[in-house]
Amino acid sequence: MAQFADIAASLERQRIELPSWAFGNSGTRFKVFGSPGTPRDPFEKVRDAAKVHELTGLAPTMAIHIPWDRVDDYAELGRVAADHGIALGTVNSNTFQDDEYKLGSLTHTDPAVRRRAIDHHFECVDILEQVGSRDLKVWLADGTNYPGQGDIRRRQDLLAESLSEIYQRLGPDKRLILEYKFFEPAFYHTDVPDWGTAYAHVAALGEKAKVCLDTGHHAPGTNIEFIVAQLLRLDKLGSFDFNSRFYADDDLMVGAADPFQLFRILVEVRCGGGLDDEDVAFMLDQCHNIEPKIPGQIRSVLNVQEMTARALLLDLEALRAAQDAGDVLGANAVYMDAFYTDVRADLAAWRRERGLPADPMAAFAASGYLETVAAERVGGQAAGWGA
Repeated sequence: MAQFADIAASLERQRIELPSWAFGNSGTRFKVFGSPGTPRDPFEKVRDAAKVHELTGLAPTMAIHIPWDRVDDYAELGRVAADHGIALGTVNSNTFQDDEYKLGSLTHTDPAVRRRAIDHHFECVDILEQVGSRDLKVWLADGTNYPGQGDIRRRQDLLAESLSEIYQRLGPDKRLILEYKFFEPAFYHTDVPDWGTAYAHVAALGEKAKVCLDTGHHAPGTNIEFIVAQLLRLDKLGSFDFNSRFYADDDLMVGAADPFQLFRILVEVRCGGGLDDEDVAFMLDQCHNIEPKIPGQIRSVLNVQEMTARALLLDLEALRAAQDAGDVLGANAVYMDAFYTDVRADLAAWRRERGLPADPMAAFAASGYLETVAAERVGGQAAGWGA
């Protein structure tokens, strides 16, 4: 098995994008809990995201969500981000909150509603240009709750037409990333329920369209690492939304529910060349409902880094030899040896060598940052889900 020193260069290249909405208030259908120091606008979200990067060195960009992060001057927002040592990343569209979209957005049978949804994506494309980012990410709540409510095939045709119009609006260096989710809020059928549907649409669109894999958007028992391997071999894996799930789309901290699954996913990313491919973006998509927001993001990026390190330590030559020899238990032993390797002390030393805190969680707690922002951010409307 490789030694930690052998993988340090690969760890240097890792970048994990933070979601702006993770710093705002969020919750369940029953309650949204407030917390001290919650950002009141996108500029304060930038400041919090920058603190995560300052302590971990892993998160140089922050994704934004429109209209949650709508501002009068996006160039100014980008300058503020740069002043804090980060940049703005993926622009996420939102066609799931307005009353007009109750029965669909890009798949709605009413041309006026579809036009409104397409125009919203045009706005997001314009924002991409203003902030100098690359990816427009599209997730749709579109679907139906009852058999017969909608024409499934017609909705696919309407979706293809809508996505094509949005795709044509992209500049030559921009991408459309289509995310899938197998249910919720649509419970009978979802218009983009799985990786195959997402792949069919992006393949029809062209080279600038790829799939986003959200690790929480699968039915129990789904072999997510198989999907990763397949999308990588098809050159259509555009990004990850990392989080954890116990039952459905729980949006818990990545690695919290099943660290071994995260390891298995990252092994396939490594084997498929995704760790060194800038076209495969890593991003968190989480809601910190009861835990503090900034420490939750710090812990999450560290979890991804730790499992990446373990995946990089996997002895691929020994694994292939065992596989080719038909040595079932031997191959599994090689695989499990890498997973069980404790790299925490090595990662702490790696951070110290780069002028980062050996323990970012402890460094944040000692920094007084939370106490400072809690005192500063009094009054005004806290920015949260739906803001």
